Amino acid sequence: MSFWTFIFLIVIAGMIFAAWAKKQDDRRGIVRDNMGNPVGESTREKELEREVEELRERIKVLERIATDGRDTRLLSDEIEKLRDN
Repeated sequence: MSFWTFIFLIVIAGMIFAAWAKKQDDRRGIVRDNMGNPVGESTREKELEREVEELRERIKVLERIATDGRDTRLLSDEIEKLRDN
């Protein structure tokens, strides 16, 4: 194999790797700038943040339901005991 054939094969391998990496980034929702650095948040991160916010809202509702009609201080003490465990 000649030197130029070897160089050609390396360039082809690099192009195949770049196409594969781009496909993986697209699947994960990652956007990159010209230097290859990730830009902004990925789609997955946004989805997880939205889910966490929804869960926080559910917890607030459950705490409100649990505290309605009961002594708030007594329930607060119970919650603190459970957190310590």
